Amino acid sequence: MKLIPLFLVSLAAVGIETALTRYFAVANWSDYGYWVISIVMVGFAFSGVTLALAREALLRHASLLLATLPALLTLSAALGFSFTILNPFNPLQLQNQVTYLPQLGNIALYYVALLPFFFLAGLFISLTFVVNSQNIGRVYAADLTGAGLGSIIVLGLMYLLSPFNLIPALLPALALAAAFTPKFRKRAITAASFALLLSEALLLLGPQAIVSQYKPIYPPLHTPNAKILAEIRSPHGDYLLLDDFTERVNTDISNDAGMLGYTDPPRSFGLYRDGIRIASLPNSAIINTGYAKGALDALPYTLRPNPNVLLAGASGGFRISEALALGAAHITALEPEPVLYAALKHGLGTSPAFPTTTNVTISNLSPVAAAQTTGPFDLIDLSADFLDASPANVNAYTVQAFTTYLNALSPHGIISIPVSIQDFPVYALRMLATVRAALAATSTPDPLAHVIIYRSAWNARILVSRTAFTPADIKTVAKWTDDRSFDISFYKGFDVTAARNNLYNDLPAVSFDDGTVTSTGADDSIADEAIQILQGQPSVSSQAFNLTPVTNDRPVFYSVLRLANLSVLLARLQILPQAEIGALVNLAVLAQAIIIAAFVLLVPLFSRNIAEAQSHTTGLVKPIIYFPALALGFLFIEIYAIEKASAFLNDRAAGFALVLSFMLIFSGLGSLISTRLEATPQRGVWLACLTLTLWATLALLFLPAAMLTANAWPFLIRATLVILTIAPVSIALGLPFPLGLERVASGSFLPWAWGLNGAFSVVATPLANLIARNFGLHAVLAAAILLYIAAAASFPATRRQLICVPNPSAYPVAD
Repeated sequence: MKLIPLFLVSLAAVGIETALTRYFAVANWSDYGYWVISIVMVGFAFSGVTLALAREALLRHASLLLATLPALLTLSAALGFSFTILNPFNPLQLQNQVTYLPQLGNIALYYVALLPFFFLAGLFISLTFVVNSQNIGRVYAADLTGAGLGSIIVLGLMYLLSPFNLIPALLPALALAAAFTPKFRKRAITAASFALLLSEALLLLGPQAIVSQYKPIYPPLHTPNAKILAEIRSPHGDYLLLDDFTERVNTDISNDAGMLGYTDPPRSFGLYRDGIRIASLPNSAIINTGYAKGALDALPYTLRPNPNVLLAGASGGFRISEALALGAAHITALEPEPVLYAALKHGLGTSPAFPTTTNVTISNLSPVAAAQTTGPFDLIDLSADFLDASPANVNAYTVQAFTTYLNALSPHGIISIPVSIQDFPVYALRMLATVRAALAATSTPDPLAHVIIYRSAWNARILVSRTAFTPADIKTVAKWTDDRSFDISFYKGFDVTAARNNLYNDLPAVSFDDGTVTSTGADDSIADEAIQILQGQPSVSSQAFNLTPVTNDRPVFYSVLRLANLSVLLARLQILPQAEIGALVNLAVLAQAIIIAAFVLLVPLFSRNIAEAQSHTTGLVKPIIYFPALALGFLFIEIYAIEKASAFLNDRAAGFALVLSFMLIFSGLGSLISTRLEATPQRGVWLACLTLTLWATLALLFLPAAMLTANAWPFLIRATLVILTIAPVSIALGLPFPLGLERVASGSFLPWAWGLNGAFSVVATPLANLIARNFGLHAVLAAAILLYIAAAASFPATRRQLICVPNPSAYPVAD
């Protein structure tokens, strides 16, 4: 009973943290959700420092504090969210050198608004640890299992409530904690009940959250006669189906379409997720495909007539209809994004389902899984909007994925790969580098003969053939593109100089030297460097940008910026694509986190209580290494597992939810087990370290092949395998922290250890993301092993009771 309040507060704290990340994803952009993680851990870190420095005073009033905090937590959560809604943060002005300073102030206001709640939550949790220091294992288990259940509950609520209404639904858990306080219970219940009523009234009647006016959905949503036809809520996102006069099929069509007798792309509905458009949906059962032969993606159907097609991304059914109009004999249409798949099969709102036909098979498999289990295919066609339709779809654009596609082609089959060049032409070069690596992996002789690149002003298509393209193929491509005023950027023997004299679409390179785009009127920045990229030679862009191939170990496509050139990037913020901003946000959060971690690390050293207590017990040096290493290592393992689970399930939301929830729950079980190892705690820490090392070694050696083998298995089986895979390492990771806390349970070091854990958890998330971005997920896992070895080697191995330091048991807080 005495740990139920801790369980409830941990449940609500993680739930509110998750709810706030969803708020930022919808109201602004998901990249700014990193701030929430930072604010949470900063609050926890500062609470640990506060309790370490004022331990005796706070312990004397511990009963009153634990009874009062549920009401304060409820109020601070409501007030913090209300002030967050009122914050006038403008993400676009943050990317402008003239207007960014006020936005830095708005970011600081987010911290001012939300930090009080997470500080008080951290104070409640750390104070509970101190007053129950003889039962650290059970306390930590209650903390972790509460957090794990909170994650599950908030994910369930996402199916029922708008992201803006999640926090009001979580406030009752905070107020309920007052009902289980051992002292001052009646007063605590009264105060918490009043706080809950006041908070819910504030959130109901006060400022209401809205989608930012800078998101793509805002203009069409506010056009005359715009209608919301359907709304779907889920952990994947908040979906809106719009009917407004701006919605049309989003395809790249020839400028000469009218002269060639092709129609314009038809009117459609627009499907938006978290305010960003992800697809067109048909507004009629009959789809007009008169535009199909004029679209950029139609060429492969001319090169390989009547093909058996694997189509990745149905674009609401329009791409299926286009492929049929272009003569496809059979289409296996893949739509892993769950809402788009359901719309294809069952319709959405007034948008009809795609009609059942014998020559079309609709599946929600990933392209890699489908290529492994079906085929061979004459054409593997990736839709232009497929990459951005779901975060997990990036796994369809890796070296390993392209290798799988090549092996699934018929003898003269083709892969058609789209890449947007609207923001950065350099993205086409990175995709080309990935194609080159796949051709090398399949021992393809003369890779240049297997690649054709053609483009418009906005998009490029890279065609990759299992056998070398013939002169007849190249002649067909030349006539087809010339008829439609598209440009060829590469084939073997392509004359770049001659092509400039007949260029339809100018494509100058983006210069980071002066932040300008300089055009001569006859530029093709892809053609200028394609040969060097395919030959693996340095090019102009490879010096300025990261053009390393996308792999399963580094599954991030929008990561061409070299962060080492930070001063140049900051000077050119205004021309950076939105997709690249996440890395800079990570870097900013990391810089801030390092400062905060140093503060937490150093300030308590000036406390005589801490210094004297630890000099007589375990010493200062080993705990200072031990607890930060655990914080970093735990989060590194969690992030590695989330990325791998997301790829395996082909579902980012499911991967995140399963790993986060069950890692916390299994780690809570490990914490309970740690109570049986208190007699030999160091052995328990080394056991955890050995388990992690063995698990990580097996993951590095066998996980890629195992994921490939089971890629096409039913979702529930794959989800179960994810849970079973993370279970042993999660249980092991639950051992070291409580065993270490038990060693420093006397004196003021315990809350400081809690603060260290929070401070270095702030560091862990952006650091792990940056390591994965620049070196790969294997480097994150290797770093975690080294961190746990360092922790085991620095375990505070001795503990002697110190009579001059107040013992928390002297304060009768918990029964």
